[in-house]
Amino acid sequence: MTFFDKRTFWLSGAALMALASATPALAKDDIATTATTPDDGAPVAAPDAPTEAADDAIIVTARTTRSVTQVTNVEIQKILPGVSPLKAIQTLPGVTFLTADPWGNNEQNISLFIHGFNAQQLGYTLDGVPLGDQTYGNYNGLSPQRAIISENVGRVTLASGAGDLGTASTSNLGGTIDTFSSDPKSEMGATIAQTFGSYSTSRTFVRLDSGTFGNGNSLYVSGLRQDARAWDFNGKQGGYQANAKFVHDDSTGKLTLYAAYSDKTEPNEDATVITVANRATAPYARPFLYPDFKSALTYLSSGAYKAAGSNYRNYYSDAQRTDWLGYAKYDWNVSDKVTFSNQLYYHHDDGVGVVAGPIDVAGLPQLFSFYYPAVGSPTSPENLARLTQVFGGSGFATRTTEYRIDRGGLLSTLQVELGNHQIEIGGWYEHQSSSAKRRWYALDVNNPSTPYQRPRDTLVPLITQYWSEVRVDEIQTHIQDSWKPIPTLTIQAGFKSTFQRARQTMKVQPIPGSFTGSTALPNGEINTSTWFLPQLGVLWEATSHVQLFANAQKNIRQFQTSAASGLSPFALGSQKAFDIFRDTAKPETSWTYEAGVRTQQSFGGGISFDGQISYYHVDFSNRLLSVSPTPVITSIVSGSPLINNVGGVKTDGVDIAGTLRVGSHFSLYNALSYNVSKYQDDYVSGTATVPTAGKKVPGSPDWLYKVIASANYSIFDVQLVGDYIGKRYATYTNDLSVPSYFTLAGRVGAAIPLGDSAFVKELNISLNVTNITDKKAASTLSIGAASGTFNQFPLAPRQWFGTISAKF
Repeated sequence: MTFFDKRTFWLSGAALMALASATPALAKDDIATTATTPDDGAPVAAPDAPTEAADDAIIVTARTTRSVTQVTNVEIQKILPGVSPLKAIQTLPGVTFLTADPWGNNEQNISLFIHGFNAQQLGYTLDGVPLGDQTYGNYNGLSPQRAIISENVGRVTLASGAGDLGTASTSNLGGTIDTFSSDPKSEMGATIAQTFGSYSTSRTFVRLDSGTFGNGNSLYVSGLRQDARAWDFNGKQGGYQANAKFVHDDSTGKLTLYAAYSDKTEPNEDATVITVANRATAPYARPFLYPDFKSALTYLSSGAYKAAGSNYRNYYSDAQRTDWLGYAKYDWNVSDKVTFSNQLYYHHDDGVGVVAGPIDVAGLPQLFSFYYPAVGSPTSPENLARLTQVFGGSGFATRTTEYRIDRGGLLSTLQVELGNHQIEIGGWYEHQSSSAKRRWYALDVNNPSTPYQRPRDTLVPLITQYWSEVRVDEIQTHIQDSWKPIPTLTIQAGFKSTFQRARQTMKVQPIPGSFTGSTALPNGEINTSTWFLPQLGVLWEATSHVQLFANAQKNIRQFQTSAASGLSPFALGSQKAFDIFRDTAKPETSWTYEAGVRTQQSFGGGISFDGQISYYHVDFSNRLLSVSPTPVITSIVSGSPLINNVGGVKTDGVDIAGTLRVGSHFSLYNALSYNVSKYQDDYVSGTATVPTAGKKVPGSPDWLYKVIASANYSIFDVQLVGDYIGKRYATYTNDLSVPSYFTLAGRVGAAIPLGDSAFVKELNISLNVTNITDKKAASTLSIGAASGTFNQFPLAPRQWFGTISAKF
């Protein structure tokens, strides 16, 4: 038996070709008509794509010089009503997406790998607006699921190797994920959808469309309320969202206004600590004790948490985020050969990450001793009793990281057709202001807090450990030319330049030694500039059904600029460490090379196939990692960690996928991906050499396999989705790993037309089941820095969701 789980064989009947490729509507390397969006917001196939795929295509094929894949609104909602855009692309080749909840909403434990690159090495946009690098500790953006309600997504596109030159991102080393909102419908109407399901799920979505009015005007407003219980403890997940979009479209141009509001609370998940010694006995999950406060007090007083070691249970933990996002865009048709687009945007975020846990774990007594000097040892019974009273008498303390983001920017693009040349010049500017505060609050034994309140709103912090203010200016420019020397050949060439200026000012410094061994968080400025990041692509239409393409592109990831998280120089624990980084470190850099063939074939009798096979190679250099300083450096930086360039990674891989359609009633999609990403160098941490040369990148599997079988008859449709994830290493030294596994999800639905004259024009009913086999396995991995230990999050259990929606 091969690496495939036996359960996959009966689903994998079609020959594997490649995933049909699609370009986003704003992609700049198109040389033919690509997927377009009709008035109802659901993308349809390009004219040369099989017509059977028009309504529910997983992928649509277009002509590009690189591999770009797409999943449409209809398929997104089939996966699971309300699923996040990032969870939706899990079906695409080369994508590993994992999280501990079925919608993909919980940002704390999201794991995303594409061709060996992790989530913070990819670029993300909504309708062109940058969404930052998706670091859990907010500092430069927001997640796609907060930027737009799932039901309002028109499509999501993935450039899995080389993103578009005009993508507004500072982190797109390994490609881009672009989410596009649907346009308002041309006819007045309303949609109401209600989902109920496992763990007390209730999701209510309402959308009102004005239809076209006046001279080319249309708009919609929509709202969402989601509430669900966490699957492993009695905590709530969800919140409120609202979206509105206005479009004015005439012969002169198109004006688009978009606004989004999101107020969400997501309970976090504590990872299980895995070591060589406890692999057989470690708990599958570490559920929180909330809301049973009495049992939580007993848990502390009995000492049960000490017996659990590193896998003790906290009282609660959650992420609370409130976001306002808006943009105004005007596409001006200067002439039939010239288009000038300008887009202004603004984003405000107010967020907090909260953990309520025992006061005497993970070195906390030592930390608290800097603010409340200990009498004797910080861990003595007398001192712990005193700290218990300081923090409200419960034995728990509440830690927060409080975030604020204000950022605004401008994107401009000029496109000019000159004969057989299509020239584009563009630029992006963003000014970003953010802050992060680490604070500690009492958890009162007589009035315990909950995960659904922000401590700062009702309590005075006992400790403000640090308070950082960061200002960042981003500038990016690009120019490219798509040249067709003959009708069947396109050569695309261009380059971009990127500049970042970032400054941190510390409003409150941690007491020396109280924060990651720091003497002080740095004040200062880091400026980086890269003038020439080239891209070259070729597309040859060998026949009317076969295209060959190749592409090469260089990219960098600008330095992260957070004091609270990530590999940021502003989180280094001393001014000297910051100065060393500023003077010696280089941004991470990648060269990506792709080549492939795509095809669309009709065989008669309603049978068609479209697919793609692509090979890619990546040279990733200047990899950044947090390491302990050498003895020589230790005397300079007082032992605080450094962030160093520690070598490179070489990646080779193949994506093969395709969709076979039999008439308009059945389709079978298969995708097989193979990826090998290996470190090229050992690195030194303190006095030890960590042997990583030749080791595989942890968290990223070698093998992935996806299958989707879809069928419909009359008003009914069914879908089965299979996802195989290969073995993953869990440490940089590859001494620990987690095994492969296969999961299934399914859907049964019915669309009941009631006639245009009826009050309710269409009724849709569906039942979705996730993790059908109730598989228990490792979801997201928190990678061990060296050997012997790592953390893993659990896979969410089988869950059922029923949805009824009505269109008026």
